Amino acid sequence: MTGPPQDAERVAAELAEIPLFSALGEEGVGRAARAGLSRRYRPGQIIFHQGDPGESLYALLDGMVKVVFSTEQGDEIVLNVLGRGETFGELALLDGSPRSASIVAVRPAWAFALPRARLLELMREHPALADEFLHLLGGLVRRLTEQAADLAFLDLGGRLAKLLLHLAGKHGGADGVVSLPGLTQSDLAALIGASRPAVNRALQSLVARNLIAVEGRTITLLDVAALRRRGGL
Repeated sequence: MTGPPQDAERVAAELAEIPLFSALGEEGVGRAARAGLSRRYRPGQIIFHQGDPGESLYALLDGMVKVVFSTEQGDEIVLNVLGRGETFGELALLDGSPRSASIVAVRPAWAFALPRARLLELMREHPALADEFLHLLGGLVRRLTEQAADLAFLDLGGRLAKLLLHLAGKHGGADGVVSLPGLTQSDLAALIGASRPAVNRALQSLVARNLIAVEGRTITLLDVAALRRRGGL
């Protein structure tokens, strides 16, 4: 259970804003909220580990998390960054396999977990939910395809410009300001298939051309049009 009734109501209000759950209608969203568990996480706290059983679908009600893949040798790379209103943990629900990556809170995060059995029940009761789930998976495949194309056709500066625009659009604040607490240059490098020193040089090149300004872990986009051209958009 999510906790006291008022907590379930708050969770339901947030879920209603997420396309996957909005397909359930008001009553269905309320039932989903009562069937799952919501929890808050500190920056750096792991929501689930790579290799854990895939028993629930997660929705991020607030905050930011990163998707981290670890090798057997202990090396780690960041595969994606997710923000409020996004879902994760879908793949393990389909084939019953363990989690393919870990999810780590980057900023204070509030996440909701819906058990697999309840999700399947809701899909049977609400066919529109199954349609939205397929749409969600289609978006995942399109994102992976786009990333592969970017690696093939964009140079490092172009990939970095595109990533910064993406982060500003999904996780940034006003006036093109991208605050990246919890994300290092190594994380940014992993997201675009590069090394940290190479990303540092690319950032400095964008700064020298007055396309961005960097102060600590805050990046301000100064010339969005030029960045879009640089990113092939």
